[in-house]
Amino acid sequence: MNGKSIDQFNIGDSAEFTKTITEYDVYQYAGVTGDFNPAHIDEVYAKETFFKRRIAHGMLAGGLISAVLGTRLPGPGSVYLRQELNFTAPVYFGDTVTAKVEIVDINTGKKRITLKTTCTNQDDKVVVDGEAVISLPRK
Repeated sequence: MNGKSIDQFNIGDSAEFTKTITEYDVYQYAGVTGDFNPAHIDEVYAKETFFKRRIAHGMLAGGLISAVLGTRLPGPGSVYLRQELNFTAPVYFGDTVTAKVEIVDINTGKKRITLKTTCTNQDDKVVVDGEAVISLPRK
């Protein structure tokens, strides 16, 4: 399935995806990636950390950006080339995270778009921000 062509996008186009992060999500992510850092899975250990409780993997929140890019904007047929991520605040179990992408540059010649990427929690606090570059399908 190929997505939209480069001429169908405009600077300022945006899309988002929202998910509540559960304990199950964190354990599944740990199992898939092998990242069993006790800050994520051991409540006794986590109580002694800076955060005082377990936190979700930063890349789990960052992965929500991939969901937006692959399914909504730019969507199917696009290829994820680059992602810069800055983890600005923790994501706790039970937080509702909204990943938003917004087109900030369109390179027609290379058929690439650059997007501002942001994840916020239910309190509108930015937990992840960055920038992605996506290659669009060649028609």
